[in-house]
Amino acid sequence: MLDSALKAQLTAYLERLQRPIELIAMLDNSPASQELLALLEDVSACSPLVSMVTRDDGERAPSFGIAALGEAPRVRFAGLPMGHEFTSLVLALLQVGGHPPKLEADVIAQIRALDGDFAFETYMSLSCQNCPDVVQALNTLAALNPRIRHVAIDGALFQDEVAQRQIMAVPTVFLNGQVF
Repeated sequence: MLDSALKAQLTAYLERLQRPIELIAMLDNSPASQELLALLEDVSACSPLVSMVTRDDGERAPSFGIAALGEAPRVRFAGLPMGHEFTSLVLALLQVGGHPPKLEADVIAQIRALDGDFAFETYMSLSCQNCPDVVQALNTLAALNPRIRHVAIDGALFQDEVAQRQIMAVPTVFLNGQVF
């Protein structure tokens, strides 16, 4: 899935991981699942601190979560995070793996202190230039606070959801099931 130059870059980035992480894949028999599996195998091959498992955790397929080893995933991608979203994937891997985000210490403290349970869903498009900013911000929140979860959903793969939720533009964010 990834060419050798991209694998080399990813390997260098993943040297910054401070703890083991797990990629937890939810797959079906679709071609998109096969592509996702190939991507996750490539990513996990780039660092001994990254492992991959597949299991039916009741989430959308194809999708995958990123979790610190032994924890439930709080960052999830429903679809194949390529194009503009590849950077979002790399940052999520690093942040879940303990590499600190580029934020001021007081902002990190505020995020960690947020009280409440927050489940964000971002509908995005791989060609959207604004979507990565939203996806990365919400992934950072989820990586820093165990009471926050975020899933970035590729609207092209989950068109039934897009139609059902009457999504007209991306990024569209839902918080705890309501438009945010």
